[in-house]
Formats: sequence, structure tokens, C-alpha cells
Amino acid sequence: MLTIGSPAPNFSLPGNDEKTHTLSDHRGKWVVVYFYPKDNTPGCTVEACDFRDTMSDLTQTGAVVYGISKDSIKSHQGFVSKQNLNFILLSDKESLAQIAFGAEKEDGKTQRSTFLINPKGHIAHVWPKVSVKGHVAEVLTKLKDLQ
Repeated sequence: MLTIGSPAPNFSLPGNDEKTHTLSDHRGKWVVVYFYPKDNTPGCTVEACDFRDTMSDLTQTGAVVYGISKDSIKSHQGFVSKQNLNFILLSDKESLAQIAFGAEKEDGKTQRSTFLINPKGHIAHVWPKVSVKGHVAEVLTKLKDLQ
């Protein structure tokens, strides 16, 4: 798992909007990258909806939010539509970003984790084993504290 101060690994992944999203394109902005196990599962739905419901506060800080899982673009599109999500979900089918960030467990499953990346592209904070309840509020508070 990455540590505070280390450079965030760059990634280029396809999003539910059928565009490729590259982390380094957001230099100069705060970025929240959260890894989650699977679309349309109870915990992942609660987490995604919490990000959705907090998005106006997050965007007021200038932050960009990406949710990343191994699910397909088609799965992400259905999840976004069903839950009316207002941020981009990225498909990491090969686990490239997940491995680079240290969000993959030994069994190959995703460790629910969140990374706050500062405008210089370095890790500003890490939540390595996320408990869904209250997590997005913690992210927003930390983001505001660090700005």
C-alpha cells in the first residue's frame, strides 16, 4: 500500500463514459481515488451513493473523484444509471491500478481503500481498509483540512 508523500502511480483507464481517464491529466487538482470490490453489492452501493450525495461539497473543494473496480464498462454503466451516480467509475479489469496502489489482497480480491492525491500528484492521505459508514464524510473532512 502506498504511503503519504509517495508519488501516486499514474493510470489510464476506461470510464463508464467510454472515455479514457488518466490520473496525470489532473495535476493541479485534488483527486480522490477509491477502490471497491463490485458494482451493485450492498457495501459498494452505499459507498458510491455516499460519494454521490456528497459530490457538491467535494467539487467545491476542486476535487475530482474516481471509483475503480474490476467490473466492465457495461457493468459500470448500469450501476451509474441505477444509482444516478455523478462521478466516473473506471474499469481496471487487469488490476493494473489496483496493484500499483496496493489495493489488491493476496487472494486477488479488492481491498476497499481510498487515496487522496494532492495537486502535485503525491499521496496526501490513505484509508487502507475502509469501513463504509461515515467514510465519505472522513474523506471530505481530510480534504478540507489539507487544503
